[in-house]
Amino acid sequence: QVQLVESGGGLVQAGGSLRLSCAASGGIFGLGTMGWYRQAPGKQRELVARITSGGVTDYADSVKGRFTISRDGAKNTVYLQINNLKPEDTAVYYCKASRYGFEYWGQGTQVTVSS
Repeated sequence: QVQLVESGGGLVQAGGSLRLSCAASGGIFGLGTMGWYRQAPGKQRELVARITSGGVTDYADSVKGRFTISRDGAKNTVYLQINNLKPEDTAVYYCKASRYGFEYWGQGTQVTVSS
């Protein structure tokens, strides 16, 4: 079992920045791709960014150039740096990790962007 705990969300003005963190614990040996997803009210959950165990990254088109995903293997933590926040970025942000064919989700952290 892998436990994921997100932090760093909050209320910010448009144009501001946030850094989200997702710390993994439990069965972390063999942890594979980790990613951030978000779900806005009334919308489906969507991929924001992901990073493989080797550091290869992938981003949704809507966040390229503003979001940066990174990973600290020693701390078993993945980060999402969010710059130039827009009101449409308002959502609950979830962390996901893959390990030996299983997927694990965190509880989510709310990001609210005011205009």
